[in-house]
Amino acid sequence: MVLARKRGLIFFVLLYFRIIFTYYKRMDKTILHIDFDSFFASVEQQENLKLRGKPLGITAANGRTAIIAASREAKKMGVKSPSRVYEAKRICPSLITVGANFTHYFEVSKKFIKICRLYSPYLEVFSLDELFLDVTNTIPLFGVVERLIKQLKEQIRVEIGEYITVSVGVSHNKLLAKLGSGLKKPNGVCYITRENLDEIYSNSKLTDICGIGFRIAARLESMGIRMLLDIRKLTFAQLKAEFGPHEAAILQNVAWGRDETPVTHFGHSPEVKSVGRNYALPRNEYNTRLVLQNIFELCEEVCIKLRRLNKKARTVGISLRGSENFHERLTIPNYFDGGKEMFEVCKILLNKDGPCTRTILAEDKYVRQISVWVANVQDANSVPFSLFDINQKQEKLIKIVDTLNEKFGDHTIRNGFLLKSPKLTTVPNGFLADKWERTELAKLY
Repeated sequence: MVLARKRGLIFFVLLYFRIIFTYYKRMDKTILHIDFDSFFASVEQQENLKLRGKPLGITAANGRTAIIAASREAKKMGVKSPSRVYEAKRICPSLITVGANFTHYFEVSKKFIKICRLYSPYLEVFSLDELFLDVTNTIPLFGVVERLIKQLKEQIRVEIGEYITVSVGVSHNKLLAKLGSGLKKPNGVCYITRENLDEIYSNSKLTDICGIGFRIAARLESMGIRMLLDIRKLTFAQLKAEFGPHEAAILQNVAWGRDETPVTHFGHSPEVKSVGRNYALPRNEYNTRLVLQNIFELCEEVCIKLRRLNKKARTVGISLRGSENFHERLTIPNYFDGGKEMFEVCKILLNKDGPCTRTILAEDKYVRQISVWVANVQDANSVPFSLFDINQKQEKLIKIVDTLNEKFGDHTIRNGFLLKSPKLTTVPNGFLADKWERTELAKLY
C-alpha cells in the first residue's frame, strides 16, 4: 500500500513537472532590443555642454570628410549619415563637426553592458550601441516588463548621463524586438505582439527590418512589394526564383515575423574562425611605398590580436580598393602569428602574375581602402613546436616587443620598414566586429 502511494506520488510529481516544462517551452519569450539614440553624437553632447541642443555631425577619425553619425538636432534638419561634410553643411550651415572618439564610445558602451547585465544574464551585444536582453525569467523580479524598462532607463540616465537616452523594442523574438526599437525613437518603447504584428507590418517600410537592405528592397519593389506585410503576397517559389533558396527562406521568415535564434549568454565568447583589419585611407593614395607600409602595419595589428587570442593561422587574404579592385588569398604550409610573415605572404599575392596584380600598384593607380585577414585559425598550443632555432628566437623577440607595446601602447616598437610612416590608431569597431574585442568584452564582468 505504501509502495503504491509512493509510486503514485512520483508519477504525479513527474507529470506536474512535465506540464510546467511544456508550458514554459511554449510560452512566448520576452526579448528587449535596447538601442542608444544618436549614440556617438549624444556621448559628445553629454561631455560638452556647449554642443547640447545644436546640430552635430561626427566625422571619421582618420581625417576623411564623411559624417558617420548625426545628432537628433541635425537629423531634424535633414542631415543623414553617412554623408559628405560639404553635403551636410549645405543642408545645415550651422552644423558643428567633431572627430569620432571610438575609444571613449567603447568605454560608455561597457558601462551600458554592465547595467543591462543586472537585468538578465542572457545578453547579446549586437554593436557598440545596441544589444538584446532576454528578460523572460527575470520579469517576476520587477513585477511587469514596463517597470523593468523604466528602472533600466533611469539607471542609464543616472550612471551614464541625462543627455543619453535609449529606445526599446519589446517582442517575443529578436527580429521583431529590433524592429520595434527603431519605430519609436527617440527615448521610446514599442511593443510588438502576435496581435498587433500585421498592423505594424502594414505601416513599416521594407528597410525598417533587419535583414532587408536597400538592394534587396529595390528588387522586392520591382516585384510590386512596398511594405513588410506585402511580402506575404509572394510564394516561396517566386522568392526562390528571384533571390535563391537561402535568401527566400530568410524573407519568408521575415514576412511572418519568425525568428528562433536565441539570445546568447553574456559570458559566451565568440568562436574565432578568422581575424582581420580594414582601413580606409584618408585620401586616394598613389604612393606605392606608403600603401605597402599601411599593409604591413595592418598585418602587425592582425597578428597582435592573433597572439592575444593565443591563436595561429595558415591562410592570408588581402583586398585593395581604388582605381582597380584586388582580392586574393593564399594558404601556406606552416602556421604563423607574426606580422612580418603575414606581410611576406601579402607581397607574394601582390606580385602574383595576373591582369590585375600587374597594375594595382602602378604609379598612375591609387588605393583608397585596404583589408587584410587571416583564416584557418588554430589554437597556438595545438600547433607543433618548431625545431628550428631561428623560429624560436623570432618568437622570443615577438614576445618582448608585445610586452613593450602593451606597456607603452600599440606600435611603439615598429619594424624599420615603417620608419617615418604615419602610425595607425587601433580603435574599437562601431559594429564590434573584432573577435578579440568581443572575446575581451565577454570576460569583463
